[in-house]
Amino acid sequence: MKRMLGALRRADQDFQMIAPGDRVAVGVSGGKDSLALLVALAMYRRFAPRPFELVAVTVAMGLEPFDLSGVRALCERLEVPYSVKETQIARIVFDERREKNPCALCARMRRGALAEACRELGANKLALGHHRDDALETLLMSVLYEGRLHTFQPVQPLEEAGVVQIRPLIYLSEKELIHAQRRLDLPVVKSPCPADGGTRRAEMKELLDALCKRHPDAREKMLSALLNREQYGLWTKV
Repeated sequence: MKRMLGALRRADQDFQMIAPGDRVAVGVSGGKDSLALLVALAMYRRFAPRPFELVAVTVAMGLEPFDLSGVRALCERLEVPYSVKETQIARIVFDERREKNPCALCARMRRGALAEACRELGANKLALGHHRDDALETLLMSVLYEGRLHTFQPVQPLEEAGVVQIRPLIYLSEKELIHAQRRLDLPVVKSPCPADGGTRRAEMKELLDALCKRHPDAREKMLSALLNREQYGLWTKV
């Protein structure tokens, strides 16, 4: 937990993620990453250099089974207000549109639903559980499928929604979050998504793992490239 809080504080300091008086909504999918983020932010608010409020929200996509009782109990224990936004995203993506690669459309719709939930909750920041490996997988996907150097930003204004998206776990690896899940006994909710595990992102995860078997420090080198503002400008520190 100490390592996770240290990485979160570093990300906050490097990218000025949280300002005094912010109301931060954690997007809780039910997966290990968002649950670990929720716990870390709940602890961080006790000693953060800038005071902030914390709420949690889950976008329900209309898929079953999706039991959130464990998540709700965790939020009560952490004293974090929790709400669920009901949607029909799954019906639109899988039944109406029948997308062959549904993740991109689903992500856009979930982001829109989360932004709407932020407005309803009076939150000006939306915290997502993306970690270092997510950023590197997105970079590989962008290079191989789009022919460009691109990944998501640690801090990203959603101007139309009036919300700023932040990713406080950006310096943590997936292995560290798996360890946190086990140590904290987080109430992970299995994803009911029919595309879970069979996506381009899953392919990039396998590719990154294979690369790191030959070059064990590949993840650290790729992270350094993202932070190399002078040469590449992929990530910008404040």
